[in-house]
Amino acid sequence: MSSKIKTLGELKKSGWESLTVKEEMRKNMIAMMREGEPLFPGILGYEKTVVPQIQNSILARHDIILLGLRGQAKTRMLRMLTRFLDEQVPIVDGSEINDDPLNPVSLYAKTKIAEMGDKTPIAWIGRDERYGEKLATPDTTVADLIGDIDPIKAASKRLSLSDEKVINFGLIPRTNRGIFVINELPDLQPRIQVALLNIMQERDIQIRGFNIRIPLDVSMAFSANPEDYTNRGNIITPLKDRIDSQIITHYPNELTVAAEITRQEAWTQRNGDVQVNIPEAYRNILEYVAFEARESEYIDQKSGVSARMTITAMEQVISAAERRALASGEKEVTLRITDLYHMVPALTGKMELVYEGEQEGAVNVAIHLIGKAINNTFKSHFPDPNRKKPEHETSEYEEILNWFSEGNTLEVPDLSDEATYRKKLESVKGLKEFVKKLTAKEKSELYPLMDLVIEGLHQNSKLGKDDLDNARSYSDMVGSMLGGMGSFEDDEFDI
Repeated sequence: MSSKIKTLGELKKSGWESLTVKEEMRKNMIAMMREGEPLFPGILGYEKTVVPQIQNSILARHDIILLGLRGQAKTRMLRMLTRFLDEQVPIVDGSEINDDPLNPVSLYAKTKIAEMGDKTPIAWIGRDERYGEKLATPDTTVADLIGDIDPIKAASKRLSLSDEKVINFGLIPRTNRGIFVINELPDLQPRIQVALLNIMQERDIQIRGFNIRIPLDVSMAFSANPEDYTNRGNIITPLKDRIDSQIITHYPNELTVAAEITRQEAWTQRNGDVQVNIPEAYRNILEYVAFEARESEYIDQKSGVSARMTITAMEQVISAAERRALASGEKEVTLRITDLYHMVPALTGKMELVYEGEQEGAVNVAIHLIGKAINNTFKSHFPDPNRKKPEHETSEYEEILNWFSEGNTLEVPDLSDEATYRKKLESVKGLKEFVKKLTAKEKSELYPLMDLVIEGLHQNSKLGKDDLDNARSYSDMVGSMLGGMGSFEDDEFDI
């Protein structure tokens, strides 16, 4: 229809009917729900919490605010609201504020229709052109959002400053008949927030110096961090009162959901010659890092731990494996424990540390979290080496630990090729048989799980570990401690 209708007269004959933005969104959402179409594709973990609340709000024709800590997909969901708009709508051609041809509101559109009648030219705009967004910053002005007098326009067109034609419309009027989003709302100065009150309640705007009100048809949406109410700024009470629905977002509650988000968002399929295989257990380790961080006493929980952390961590870990493959000339590699510790740079910048964490240092906190995550995954796949057993039963790890207690060490070079890596792990007596007995994994995952067992025993203080320049070395715990004490024969005392 849109490609054929070029004038106001043709639009009237077509039977096209005007709908408000919120009625339009409601209509399209109902149609999508009836057809079973996903409303927010790619958004995981909100199916039973956030999404139903947004559905209710749109069905109720409400303005909304998403409250949540960083990295909870707030902005992404708000940008997806355009899915509920019609593909195209008509406007008076040349209108700055997307005037509805059947219900014009600007002086420009009213004048043009009065002069040309049914011959008034019509243009069509798509969904993306009906979406506006502003990141609230301290320097945002009323002119940015609402509009102001433009003296340059007045001078160039030789118009009086009292002429309505000298108005320069702000972002919100230019999104008339669309959706306008303000991100990080508390960062907006209170006096600027006051300027939004008329839009939220009376649905019109007033421009400085003009005794006119221009009615707008806009669906307003906001995002904010709940801690911002007291930290960086406040949402003024009258504005909070005018926002119809307040929806709380959250981090993934389940490990499987978190892993699926990372799988979806992280750049894992590289365009190089190296294929990096990621064992499922190692995916879990990455997610456990975030879960541990969100409970850590070293991290400011009010600031949150973004979901972006695990995404960038995964990309760092894959890059470490890719670099190792390029160094050894291999085409296919699988993640190792060594690779996991290369996620540290992805963690340190995304954790807001409290005083205790600052004392420990960001790198040490990151390593501590990785260790806890490895231990959680280790215990979910293998028996807890610290659990109490009846006196007549021996530990499942006895043969492995005995090998180390006999003075043997396992040294794994960081950049060793796959053959060397496997040979090193196979040298530990009983390790391969132990893993094969308790897991039914593919051969490609067998060795990473063997690696996990060794690191897990270290995390449970059963083995000592030394991080050398280009390798990691495991040894018997007692021998490691005694070795660290040095030999009395080497000490010289002056008497």
